[in-house]
Amino acid sequence: MSDEFAPLIRTDIPHSARIWNYWMGGKDHYEIDRVAGDAGIAVDPDITTMAVQSRQFLIRAVRYLAGEVGIDQFLDIGTGLPTMQNTHEVAQSIIPAARIVYVDNDPLVLTHARALLTRTTDEGVTTYIDTDFHHPERIVADARNVLNMTRPVGVMFMGVLGHAETFDELRRIVHTVLDATPSGSHLVFWDGTTDDPAYVTLCENYTKTGGAPYTPRPRAELLAVFDGLDLVEPGFVQINQWRIDAARVGVAGPLAAWGGVARKP
Repeated sequence: MSDEFAPLIRTDIPHSARIWNYWMGGKDHYEIDRVAGDAGIAVDPDITTMAVQSRQFLIRAVRYLAGEVGIDQFLDIGTGLPTMQNTHEVAQSIIPAARIVYVDNDPLVLTHARALLTRTTDEGVTTYIDTDFHHPERIVADARNVLNMTRPVGVMFMGVLGHAETFDELRRIVHTVLDATPSGSHLVFWDGTTDDPAYVTLCENYTKTGGAPYTPRPRAELLAVFDGLDLVEPGFVQINQWRIDAARVGVAGPLAAWGGVARKP
């Protein structure tokens, strides 16, 4: 672990990125995160399914954008801890010269990013920005050093904007970034909803541990994030139902996690 960031990493307070990594079956977490994670599972057993399905949604969305749309630039904001098939690995397997900028401000995430979030091809570029997503103007300014913002960009907010204090703040963050991108850019967005009382209780309990509050929102609010954009088929759906193989329909049950992919006109 980097000496630069190690003193900033709190191991006495659970952290959402580390808990999420635990729920996904990763290895980058501490005892306090496992305790909080197990407590969450006891309240909402579907949370591990949500975690795994969120990564599957990311993989399918990036494959679609790189493989079918031809987007070769991605801005993944609030990336979390690296795990299997990260954005750059998926994109660069399809477009070797793809450029990916990750954004996070968590010391543990940044430590792992330096070691693991490296380009997978000679032609591609993979880098990260140490910035809080509450400062989208800064994200855009830094991203311009790597991405050509006159060409379409895939902008990604994957299950992180529950940390925004209000819905208005959430929309401001998303659209400040999107406003800096040209027509043909795409938004990939999902987040947790209030559909499942167990998930809502899990988030409430997590806040009581001292972790950064995470707010599930009504499905209609999340759909409104796509206002002004053209949702691609199948539209705004549960993430485990977005462009899955026909043979897999129904494999995973209902989730309190909705999202989609949309094109900027």
